[in-house]
Amino acid sequence: MAEVAKERRWLRTTAFIICIIALSVGLVYLLHSLEMYLEVSLEGFAPLAYLIVFAATLLSSATIIVPAPGVAIMIAAAAKWDPVLVALVASVGGTLGELTGYYAGHLGTRLIIREYPRGYYQAVGWMNRYGLWAVFFFALFPFLIFDLIGIAAGALRLPLWKFLLVCWGGRLPRSLFECFAGMGLFRLFFPLWLG
Repeated sequence: MAEVAKERRWLRTTAFIICIIALSVGLVYLLHSLEMYLEVSLEGFAPLAYLIVFAATLLSSATIIVPAPGVAIMIAAAAKWDPVLVALVASVGGTLGELTGYYAGHLGTRLIIREYPRGYYQAVGWMNRYGLWAVFFFALFPFLIFDLIGIAAGALRLPLWKFLLVCWGGRLPRSLFECFAGMGLFRLFFPLWLG
């Protein structure tokens, strides 16, 4: 039974990564097409692009347990506009989106405990053992499920300002890495699109 669950988790993760890549490529292609074929300059749309990145990462992080592809929009925007500013906006949006998990833990954890008991108790153990370092570490790495740490932080009544500050401290380098790595891959595989 555990093998089947592991295989399903691996398949879901693989499918999600493929969707992120496909969506990123599609969005960059759309931006490139608008500029090249419709002769529309996208430079003037930078404030709107940053707002969209903020909203996408906020909503992606606001979903609890269910992954959402905000990173694809962030990578596509970084390929066209200032990647440092995109990463900064994305890190703020992603951090504020984690408030849903924090408040879910703060208000009550019965549903999460029933659905993900092992993961939740592991997250509580990490929070009890490592405190703010657990929040930072899980915010730093995109492949770790941050929602359970956010829920545990809320349930353990970690002060909100500390939670947000440490979460943002992990999200900013993560967002910078995602933006520059995404841009690097696009420059490697699609050099004419970003020319």
